[in-house]
Amino acid sequence: MTPSPAADPDPTPGGTPTDAGSRAREILALAVPAFFALIAEPLFLLLDTAMIGRVSTEALAGLSVASTALMTMVGIFVFLAYGTTAVVSRRLGAGDTRGALAAGVDGVWLALLLGGATAAVTALAAPGIVELFGASAAATDEGATYLRISALGIPPMLVTLAVTGVLRGLQDTRSPLVAAVLGFGANAALNAWLIFEMGWGIAGAAWGTVIAQVGMAVGLLALLGRHVRHHRAPTSFTPRGVLTAALDGVPLLVRTLSLRGVILLTTWLAAGFGDVSLAAHQVAMTIWGFLAFALDALAIAAQALTGKALGAGDTRGTRAMTGLMTRWGVWAGVLLGVLLVLGRDLLPPLFSDDPEVQRTLATALVVVGLATPVAGIAYVLDGVLIGAGDARWLAVAQLLVLVAYLPVVWVVRELPPADIAPDRAMWWLWGAFAMFMVLRSAALLWRARGDAWMVTGAARD
Repeated sequence: MTPSPAADPDPTPGGTPTDAGSRAREILALAVPAFFALIAEPLFLLLDTAMIGRVSTEALAGLSVASTALMTMVGIFVFLAYGTTAVVSRRLGAGDTRGALAAGVDGVWLALLLGGATAAVTALAAPGIVELFGASAAATDEGATYLRISALGIPPMLVTLAVTGVLRGLQDTRSPLVAAVLGFGANAALNAWLIFEMGWGIAGAAWGTVIAQVGMAVGLLALLGRHVRHHRAPTSFTPRGVLTAALDGVPLLVRTLSLRGVILLTTWLAAGFGDVSLAAHQVAMTIWGFLAFALDALAIAAQALTGKALGAGDTRGTRAMTGLMTRWGVWAGVLLGVLLVLGRDLLPPLFSDDPEVQRTLATALVVVGLATPVAGIAYVLDGVLIGAGDARWLAVAQLLVLVAYLPVVWVVRELPPADIAPDRAMWWLWGAFAMFMVLRSAALLWRARGDAWMVTGAARD
């Protein structure tokens, strides 16, 4: 650990490569598998969305509020992956693989504790949680069913996050990819059978996803066990280690809660415009999630490589990789955005048979596409700062951005829904969300240009 973020020692064997070509290859070696693994969760939701869209508009609207609530319940604990990646990669860069695995095991125990408690609360409070969004009675009933069953999948989802974080910290993004591919395949088969063959509707979608998530968690735990045994790392429950993992995760928890607050507020706005707007928003937000996770592949590489480089004392390599990955993020966002705008009339029929929902969704996709390049900046720099362990600054900054978003929410909420067609409502709704992304990216760019976040050593503090 060194208190001097401005130091620029020569790269060590545990640091990052010095030439641009080697940096690019190392980034791609982590980012490409991470891309396919990251899109597994939004693919689960895309699959549910596409299949439930064939059931009814009310079921699709119910899935919108329920999935938003569920992803909030799980998303607030994303520090189990992100924080663990930063800690493990730093210790790996400093040459302490056994210590890295010990910290990862503490994270898994924490995931089990948090997962069990969150699942119980979510299952019991499912109807009340869904009602908070103010959707129609039919959509609320469908959403409560989905959320109550899906709560059972929260513990394996959090365990998967924690183990994935450990593996990423060890510079392994391929194993989570294998688990994601197998999980998605199982989810697709189970959903098709339970929703349509068994006639379970939205409940079938929830059960199929839960079963697939359990299988993924078991497989990843088995792989982590092999690493732990090889390096003779401890596996027992240690209250001090788990408490440390929990306390270290608090700033990232605040950061994530702020981000999820924006998602919840935007869905609340959509519900105020009626079921058609809410159904279209569900698909648009799911597609946004898919694009966001695609861009987040670079952020995952940034987390793992930034932590490893700073652990080895290589600030020069850290700065060079940050610039390279940010440029890649912008261009990836441009490419994805253009493809989305060009496909705005082709995608809606895949998710709904309702012509009005299709027309509304096509409008939303245009705004989503325009906002994607800005998102490329935000996700990459967020990953860099998480990998650097700059969680406290991220917590404060994202909380301030949420506060700045509140006046925008108020303006859109005051619009009279009866006077605005659903497709026009999407311009207001997603325009507001795009403004949030601009604010977030500006804050991250300001921080990344300084040196305060580049602290070297096996641990930040």
